[in-house]
Amino acid sequence: MPGFVVDAGATVTCPHGGTGTPIPTVTRVSLGGQPPLLATDTVVVAGCGFNVSGAPSPCLQVQWLMPSTRLLVQQTPVVLSSSVALAVNAAGAPQGPATVTGFQTRVQAQ
Repeated sequence: MPGFVVDAGATVTCPHGGTGTPIPTVTRVSLGGQPPLLATDTVVVAGCGFNVSGAPSPCLQVQWLMPSTRLLVQQTPVVLSSSVALAVNAAGAPQGPATVTGFQTRVQAQ
């Protein structure tokens, strides 16, 4: 599915209001001054207050699903605006879709 390439300047928010900070691994390529996010890049979430039956279970990271099938950077697919961002807890259990906004809108890919 086509979409815009998501860059490190994007805002990532977990479904419970936590703020995600992308940590890009590519430094040789940039989109408007920001590196693109790859499917293997980490997004660390802070400030999530999610609880399960009164026990804290905050979102800690975002996993990317359905990255680009055609655009690779250093043999790794880039993340697209149409990709799914899944917030996960410390055990890796999915806790809902994260919201991605504020990405560049010039470069598109599939």
